[in-house]
Amino acid sequence: MSESEVNLSASQTAVQQLKSHICQHIIGQEVLVERMLIAILADGHILVEGAPGLAKTRAINVLSKGIEADFHRVQFTPDLLPSDLTGTDIYRPQQGTFEFQKGPLFHNLVLADEINRAPAKVQAALLEAMAERQITVGAASYPLPELFMVMATQNPLEQEGTYPLPEAQLDRFLLHIHIDYPKAQHEKEILTLARAEARGDATQQEGINKITQQTLFNARKEVLDVYMSDELEDYLLQLVLATREPAAYGEDIAGWLQYGASPRASIALDRCARAKAWLQQRDFVTPEDIQDIAFDVLRHRLILSYEAEAEGITADRFIAELIARVAVP
Repeated sequence: MSESEVNLSASQTAVQQLKSHICQHIIGQEVLVERMLIAILADGHILVEGAPGLAKTRAINVLSKGIEADFHRVQFTPDLLPSDLTGTDIYRPQQGTFEFQKGPLFHNLVLADEINRAPAKVQAALLEAMAERQITVGAASYPLPELFMVMATQNPLEQEGTYPLPEAQLDRFLLHIHIDYPKAQHEKEILTLARAEARGDATQQEGINKITQQTLFNARKEVLDVYMSDELEDYLLQLVLATREPAAYGEDIAGWLQYGASPRASIALDRCARAKAWLQQRDFVTPEDIQDIAFDVLRHRLILSYEAEAEGITADRFIAELIARVAVP
C-alpha cells in the first residue's frame, strides 16, 4: 500500500467529502457523480444523455453548492440568441457610452439544458466559450473565469425540432455520459429523500464546508502527477489509434467506422484515467481505469459507417470490441 493511500492530501479529503455529500442528494447515479468530479479535476466539459427526471439538473446544482462557485442554468430553445448566452453591449444614455452586460456564460458552472434544441449560431457561441475560454462580442474579447465547466444535457426521446450537435462541438466535450433509470432499492431511497425534503427536515446543503477554488486547482495539479507507466501510456495510445485503423484488430470490425478519434481523445483519456485513479485514492493508473473511462471519452468522437448503423452496431459495442482485442500490458 502506497503512502498516498494512507495519508490523503488536503485536496483529496475535501473532494471525497464533496463526493459523499453529493451522493446523499443524488441517489442511484454514482457514475454521473464520479464523472462530474472527473470532469472538474480534468478541466473539461460534459454532455449527459438520459431520459427526463434522472436528476441531471439536480446533480450539477448540488455540485455547485458544495464548491465556492456560482451556478447558472440556461434552458436552450429554438428562439435562443447568442447574446442570450454571451451578454450584449447596452447603451447608457447618461454617460453616452456602451457598457457590456455579462451573460450566463460568465458563471463558473453552467448547465446547458437540452442543448440540441438551440440553432447552430447559439451552439457556435457556446463552442467558442468552451474551446477558447473567452467570449467575443463585437470587437472586444472577454476572458471567462478560471474555473469554468459546461454540463450540457440532451434528451434521447424527443428528436423533433432538434439541431444535432456538429462533430466539432461534440469533440469539445471531455465526456459523453449515458445515464439510466435507478434500481428498485435506490428508487425507494429517492422516495424517502423526496418526502423528507417536502417536510423541510432533509439535510441542509449548508452543512458542508464548501471547497475553495484554490483547493480544486491544487487537486488538478495532483492529478497531473499521478503515475502512469510507459507501457500503460502505450496501451492508451493503442486504443485510440485502433479507432483509426481497426482493420489491424479484425476484418469484421474494419468497416464499422468512418472516422476514428482525434489526438484530443488521447489527451482526454490520459487526463480522465489519472483523475479516476486520484479519486480512488491511488497514486498510479491501472488498465481498468483506462478501460472504464474509455467508453465516455470515445463514444461521441467516433463516426460509425452506414453499414454499421444499418446492422445496429453502436459506438459502445465497437469500443467494447477494441478493449477485448487490444493487448493489455
